[in-house]
Formats: sequence, C-alpha cells, structure tokens
Amino acid sequence: MKKQIRRLSPHQNGKVFAVLMTIGALVMFIPMALVMYFIGPQTDQHGNPVELPIFMFVIMPVFYLVFGYISVAIGCAIYNFCFRFIGGIEFETEEHNA
Repeated sequence: MKKQIRRLSPHQNGKVFAVLMTIGALVMFIPMALVMYFIGPQTDQHGNPVELPIFMFVIMPVFYLVFGYISVAIGCAIYNFCFRFIGGIEFETEEHNA
C-alpha cells in the first residue's frame, strides 16, 4: 500500500534534530577538547603562552542546537508548502500476518 507524508511538523522535527545534532557535536567536541588540551602547543612561534579557547568547545554545541532547529524547521515549512503542488514523499508499506 502506497502512502504519502502529507505534513511534517516543523517544531517537533526541529526539536528532535537539534537535540540529535547537539549530542553528536558533544561526542565530537569533548574528545577533541581533551586532545587539544593535553597535546596542543603551549606556546606560539614567538614563545608567548597560548590559551586554549575552551569557550568555543562549549558554545559550538549550542550553535548546533540553535541552527539545527532553525534549518529543520525551515525545511519542514518548505516541504509543507510544496506538498500542495508536487505531492509528498511516497513510501510503500506491507502488512505481515504473524
């Protein structure tokens, strides 16, 4: 049986995708921050001490959260608008009798 997705909820899908992107970013940024902290250069080419910008490792997952939500919400809104003219994503299902 063929079915079409008629509407995608921008808010709900945006929330889910934003959280997934943030978790993925944390999985990537936490080990990277640790490696940079322990292995990174402690001085620049002139011998001046270099501080590791830890705030970037904190703020980047927040950016992933915000921009992930916004981009998915806009994408869902565009899909919902275009559905009227071109139809939706189509998939086929099959019933299994166990």
